[in-house]
Amino acid sequence: MIKTYFTIGVLLIVSACVENSLEIKTQDGEVTSYISAGNKTDKELKESLAQVLKDGRDELSSVTTISFDKLNHDFGDVVAEKENRAEFIVKNTGDTPLIISKVSASCGCTTPKKPNGPILPGETDVIEVVFKSKAGQKNEIKKTVTVTANTVEKVHMLQIRAFIK
Repeated sequence: MIKTYFTIGVLLIVSACVENSLEIKTQDGEVTSYISAGNKTDKELKESLAQVLKDGRDELSSVTTISFDKLNHDFGDVVAEKENRAEFIVKNTGDTPLIISKVSASCGCTTPKKPNGPILPGETDVIEVVFKSKAGQKNEIKKTVTVTANTVEKVHMLQIRAFIK
């Protein structure tokens, strides 16, 4: 799978480097791509491709893997307009430092807090989530917390649920 992302990334980056560079055709289920050199020399193209490959290898070498103690948290029955706190334990299951670059919520009533720094291989940290219902909110709610990190799948989804009395 990493190979596929790398190949697609190389094609996209190479296409951005040369004018009118990438043409992709599909015929009878076969996909063929052509890269046009524009006005670049063979030497310039080889240098561009070498840089693209190096950048791709550098990016892949900084990718790691992640696991969570849970993907869902159920607060159960809660009182309206009161803070409810949950923690999601995140573990770096890879070989390079895990960097969580962004943690965001699907609405303003949910406030997540990401770990401060990189998480070393084998180590854990916590994503804190505070849910406080708005005035007049009632019944069941489900909210999503989106975690962006230097992992193969860059975006991970966590979910909270509560029933507001």
